[in-house]
Amino acid sequence: MCGIIGYAGHRPAVPLIVEGLRRLEYRGYDSAGVATVQNKEIDLVRAEGKLAALDEKLSHINVTNSTFGVGHTRWATHGVPVEKNAHPHLDHDKNIAMIHNGIIENYQEIKAELVTKGYEFRSDTDSEVLVNLIAEGRKHNDTMLKAVSWALNQVEGAYAIALVAVDEPGTVYAARVSSPMVMGVGVGENFVASDIPAFLPYTRKVVFIEDGELVKITSSSWEVFRAENLAPVEKEVQTINWDVQAAQKGGHKHFMIKEIFEQPKVISDCLAGRININSSTDIGEVVLPEISAMEPPERLHIIACGTSYHAGLWGKYLIEQWAKIPVDVEIASEFRYRDPLLSKGSLALAISQSGETADTLAGIKLAKQKGLPILGLCNVVGSSVARESDYIMYTQAGPEISVASTKAMCSQLTALLLLALYWGKRKGVLDEETYSRAVQDLRNLPSILDAELPAMRARAKELSREYSEANSFFYLGRGQYFPLALEGALKLKEISYIHAEGYAAGEMKHGPIALIDPKFPTFAMALKDELFPKVKSNLVEVQARGGEIIALTNPGVELDVEHRWILPEVWGPLNAFMALPALQLFAYETADYLGKDVDQPRNLAKSVTVE
Repeated sequence: MCGIIGYAGHRPAVPLIVEGLRRLEYRGYDSAGVATVQNKEIDLVRAEGKLAALDEKLSHINVTNSTFGVGHTRWATHGVPVEKNAHPHLDHDKNIAMIHNGIIENYQEIKAELVTKGYEFRSDTDSEVLVNLIAEGRKHNDTMLKAVSWALNQVEGAYAIALVAVDEPGTVYAARVSSPMVMGVGVGENFVASDIPAFLPYTRKVVFIEDGELVKITSSSWEVFRAENLAPVEKEVQTINWDVQAAQKGGHKHFMIKEIFEQPKVISDCLAGRININSSTDIGEVVLPEISAMEPPERLHIIACGTSYHAGLWGKYLIEQWAKIPVDVEIASEFRYRDPLLSKGSLALAISQSGETADTLAGIKLAKQKGLPILGLCNVVGSSVARESDYIMYTQAGPEISVASTKAMCSQLTALLLLALYWGKRKGVLDEETYSRAVQDLRNLPSILDAELPAMRARAKELSREYSEANSFFYLGRGQYFPLALEGALKLKEISYIHAEGYAAGEMKHGPIALIDPKFPTFAMALKDELFPKVKSNLVEVQARGGEIIALTNPGVELDVEHRWILPEVWGPLNAFMALPALQLFAYETADYLGKDVDQPRNLAKSVTVE
């Protein structure tokens, strides 16, 4: 995944583009670059490393006054992250500058053919092959628009591109297939970018670009065509209702801690419009107008990756218990390469924060081919998952900037809980007492969590200092807390780089317990529920091997461990919403204490838009 921005307008392009890249840096930070055109020459500046390195280079040169250009922040897929592989890339004759997000799968064949025609290559990337293919197309077509179309009809794979050319001053071209792209429509200026925050200070009016579409923007106009034949495409301009402040840190040290503390509001926002209250009885009812036309499925196949997969595992427990619907939870990267047996009456539920996860989108395609309807659960309006789904539920989490997902999972759990309640009530299989209690306590949950978060952070800070030198951790849980154990381990390893493994607590005795020793601590989900006695016995097994234990638990629970982390008890499954931020905060405080780059951990990017 990479961050891309293109601009055509009335402002100096370089500072605007760099500002846009700063808001996209979470999408990639191996290298960065910017290209503009002035006096019939391309001005190109690139730097290895984070955006600060590009800023440093730009501070020592006279920046062009050009009012159009493209910029890029890279997450490497082809070629190591060094300056020669940074974007933008130029064609052989330096007449075109192009940026690219994605992978061109047949680049080697195209490159071999271009070499026979005299093209020389300066990088190891597939992207440079595409810009030279466009240059070749320009030799055979009388306009750049036709040249881009000609080239795109020959490539295979995923891409979002933007380019400028010497012979078309003031114009930016862009196109996409299976990689995110959105256009911003301003007054006397227009934008293309991989995400809305890139241009949000200048306009809230956006056009979502679909797969196979080719865009041409100038300062005063924009047009969209089908890339394959240049047929014009009518597009609707939409207005985004959140502003740039939503994508700022708000005084916090990192986006991640800001987003952890936003979770009470996330729950409230996800519930908004989805719980109707009878004014005379104050009894709530779950209403999901997004799926009211759909009958509850006979079987559910959840398709997701990473944190979203863990959310799906958690949702399985509630949907099976409350709605009596069998649920299979599939890792999207595995599901897409199987030949799954998907029966009539089943539904595929695709979960993705960004709505652009490549493996999840491929899973959707396979499920569609098998005849299943698709319910999308995602955060980003107009994303690919949203467009590819027959039904869509938005999680309403707002922009999530930190690479390590936090509030997105909270919103996904909320939406999955609502689905379980809605389907259970609609099928008539969920008893009224459970239904009413769940709805009522869910409404009260945000205020309880909001009040508890500062104390959680303080406790997380204490424990992180004590265990910051650990090389490995076990995370244990049973039932609904098993998926949270997986998520806690994921958070710790992805931002602190401490090895961690999540296990179903009962599985410890089947092998992993061999690793336990006094320097191998365990983080246990030991909250009060019907499985607590089983968890307690598993922890005794850990202690018998000399392992130290941190246990998330509730008041009044009898548990003799090294560190009890007591959380206020709420009703039933809602305790997961108390445990989740505790796990996130422990990972955050550990990583911050160790001096890690919390928002941009090494080797990771916000959403994986390539296979």
